[in-house]
Amino acid sequence: MAQLNDESARADLLNRLRRAEGQLRGVQRMIEAGDSCLDIAGQMAAVRKALDSAYVRMTVCFMQQELQSRLAPDARRSEELASVLDDVQTLLGKVR
Repeated sequence: MAQLNDESARADLLNRLRRAEGQLRGVQRMIEAGDSCLDIAGQMAAVRKALDSAYVRMTVCFMQQELQSRLAPDARRSEELASVLDDVQTLLGKVR
């Protein structure tokens, strides 16, 4: 299986996951404090959305990396690929 080689994409993904981790810790504190189920559920939904967003970003980065390595390094095709992958990311983001 391929690895994520783009350093900026890797940093972005790690930042997204750290943010979700912080949100999850907040949910744990809310449960310990006895907050309402409705408030906790809202925060859990936010954590799920953050993880889904990170997953979509990772998937698109993987696709970009793999497709670029398989296509000729043509600048025109590279721009087209970037445009298509932006559309894919937008479409996948709406699935959630």
